[in-house]
Amino acid sequence: MTFSSLRFTKFQAHKRFIARCLSILMIVGICISISMPSALASLNDDRFDGNIFALYGGNGSLVPPHFSLADSLKAHKPALLVFFVDDSSDCKQYASTISQLQAPYGREANFIPINIDSLPINSTPTPTEPGYYYQGFVPQVVLINQEGEVVLNEIGQTSYEKIDDVFREVFDLLPRSESVDLKRRMVNEINIEIVQ
Repeated sequence: MTFSSLRFTKFQAHKRFIARCLSILMIVGICISISMPSALASLNDDRFDGNIFALYGGNGSLVPPHFSLADSLKAHKPALLVFFVDDSSDCKQYASTISQLQAPYGREANFIPINIDSLPINSTPTPTEPGYYYQGFVPQVVLINQEGEVVLNEIGQTSYEKIDDVFREVFDLLPRSESVDLKRRMVNEINIEIVQ
């Protein structure tokens, strides 16, 4: 055996060794990627994954609220209280409805989302505090008009149209049947856009 043929044989052995190592690394990588779970939280589960209004409503400007309920009542401005928790699938799904309502009414009414985890436990709230209106379930929406009267108090995923109808009464706008028809158009799997 000559020196050049011995050198060639070592080169081939080295090449095979590297190919086997790369194959093993690829197999290990594939096994790890298959065994890894997908994201731990999603729209349809009760796991915490952050601010629901920013993630699922497309509107991180709602939290923290810009006005307190006391400020809103003092200014004689309607207020929409939205009681929620970040780790509820119902609240995650409902976040886009609240964000959609803010578009037409956000300048004229105060939107006050309240994470129920922040409500005081052992207190007796007054009508100027959000805890006064909380009924123990989420999501819950409470619409208070300019005079401080509750005109809507609903538990669960209340439809955009139902809240819109009450807002129309509060602002003395034409009923939906007499105004321009708005149709919903899907923007993505979470958000819906209102168009004419």
